[in-house]
Amino acid sequence: MRGTDQQTGQMFSYLSPETMVPQDHPLRVIRPLVNAALDRLSAQFNQMYSAIGRPSIPPEQLLRALLLQALFTVRSERQLMEQLTYNMMFRWFVGLSMDAPVWDVTVFTKNRERLLAADVACAFLQAILADPKIKPLLSDDHFSVDGTLIEAWASMKSFQPKDGSGEPPAGGRNGERDFHGETRSNETHASTTDPDARLYKKAAGQAAKLCHMGHVLMENRSGLVVAASVTLATGTAEREAAEAMIGDLPAGERITLGADKAYDTADFVAEMRRLGMTPHVAQNDKRRRSAIDGRTTRHDGYKASLRIRKRIEEIFGWAKTVGRQRKTRYRGTARVGWMFTLSAAAYNLVRMPKLLGAAA
Repeated sequence: MRGTDQQTGQMFSYLSPETMVPQDHPLRVIRPLVNAALDRLSAQFNQMYSAIGRPSIPPEQLLRALLLQALFTVRSERQLMEQLTYNMMFRWFVGLSMDAPVWDVTVFTKNRERLLAADVACAFLQAILADPKIKPLLSDDHFSVDGTLIEAWASMKSFQPKDGSGEPPAGGRNGERDFHGETRSNETHASTTDPDARLYKKAAGQAAKLCHMGHVLMENRSGLVVAASVTLATGTAEREAAEAMIGDLPAGERITLGADKAYDTADFVAEMRRLGMTPHVAQNDKRRRSAIDGRTTRHDGYKASLRIRKRIEEIFGWAKTVGRQRKTRYRGTARVGWMFTLSAAAYNLVRMPKLLGAAA
């Protein structure tokens, strides 16, 4: 018997957004971890807000919404607000009831700036790793580090001489600009759109682009991110960021650090050994002498570190595709770094359901 196409509304509804989320959905494992991390940050949230005045968007709900933006590749805050209007799973994860109004996108972005100023993304990443269920999954003595380029939200036309002597583009909406015969460098030029962006190329033969540089410190047992940062794109940024992130690790037993050939310099290797770490750095002995000798390479642990460190590329791959970090939509090192760190936290959360299931 054919069913009838009758669309009749009901006066009352007794369904909640949670009932519409499948019982085996990964977000059901992720949400308790997020809520526990946010509870650990409650004292920090209290210090960020005044005791009087108009209530803001709850920072817990704001962070959950930003996590959804990274987890589901939502391209903008405006589209995120649209999804929250009709996506019941999004409402359940954020903590909005069926009839709760969705925030204006301008109000949402203004409230996000407060979290950026307090560096909440880094604190949130550490709060997730501090969970009693997660800590046993982490390695205390074996780590890997690497960096990647994040294309800036600025065009090459904005890279103009600092003294203002450059010719303006031709008229029109997207006027042409002839760069042939013009020598440009970071010393003489800067982007008018994003002054923190630097002209950089990862390897010989590749095109130079306006970029920021993202850095990740990964523990080797489960391949989770334990630290992330963004710096200016320079030739020494990877090693300087590695030293800064390693300095935040708790003192303990001797630690190994896996890295690629870009970290094979005498200064970096000497600094790692001074900090009590064993640098498992890939040898760069092409037309030069490597700073890593047989004292390190003869051990089986060195070969294991070089093999495992390649898993850090999985983090960059996820962050650039799903997490929208290949070409950032934000300007300034601080804002780009905040979103990159939040994307690293989202990557960890994506891994949690399988890791916890395997450990059970």
